[in-house]
Amino acid sequence: MAEEVVGRLPEETLLLWKREQALLKAHVVDWDTETWQRDPAFSGLQRVGGLDVSFVKSDGVRACASLVVLSYPDLEVLLVDGNGLLHHRGFGVACHLGVLTDLPCIGVAKNLLHVVGLENNILHKEKINLLQAGGDSFPLTGGSGAVLGMALKSHDHSTKPLYVSVGHKISLKAAVRLTHSCCRFRIPEPVRQADIRSRDYIRRTLRHPELPAPGQGRSWKAQRPKACPKIGSEEPMCEGRLLEAQAPDPGAQEQ
Repeated sequence: MAEEVVGRLPEETLLLWKREQALLKAHVVDWDTETWQRDPAFSGLQRVGGLDVSFVKSDGVRACASLVVLSYPDLEVLLVDGNGLLHHRGFGVACHLGVLTDLPCIGVAKNLLHVVGLENNILHKEKINLLQAGGDSFPLTGGSGAVLGMALKSHDHSTKPLYVSVGHKISLKAAVRLTHSCCRFRIPEPVRQADIRSRDYIRRTLRHPELPAPGQGRSWKAQRPKACPKIGSEEPMCEGRLLEAQAPDPGAQEQ
């Protein structure tokens, strides 16, 4: 285990990563490429993957990436805890992963990334307050006038929106609809499960007791909206769909 937090990366490494971003960005597809994406009920989509990376503040060397695949009512799509086109260079982690895997990919961020023209200011907060029901959204327009993503109220009882953006091979409209349909709680279930498991792995394997075990503490995983269906119940999800986790649910979700 690293004893010290690693300092700033060498400038040469950062420049190399930026060049790679620029090269891969040219391959991003921001329109629907699969038949199920154009279907109002996503007919034909059977599996949805969620990807999350957990870090430890005191360890600048190691992290844990977790990919969880849930059944969906044989195509695949990835929901990534991060941004896609909503990015300083227009190429976030959801774009990067989508281009490299050639899979439809969606960026789902919990916080607004401040790019040119987008700030979490009074106007932005006023727009959030206008979101009334799960599925309500508003566009995130950058300084150039281009729509970079959507702020989505993912659940009726959520107080904070999600920030959805295109990663690869899917339109923004379809990305927002699919993200909403995967939400039992505020965070889409595949991403939520990936986050729970990556944090649990770090807690057990790297022995970091400061990371609460799933279902414990006051982290977002330990808070369950009272009106939400319990995992494993037969109550319908958003838009009447039910995801079946392939492992028991070890935690819940904040509003």
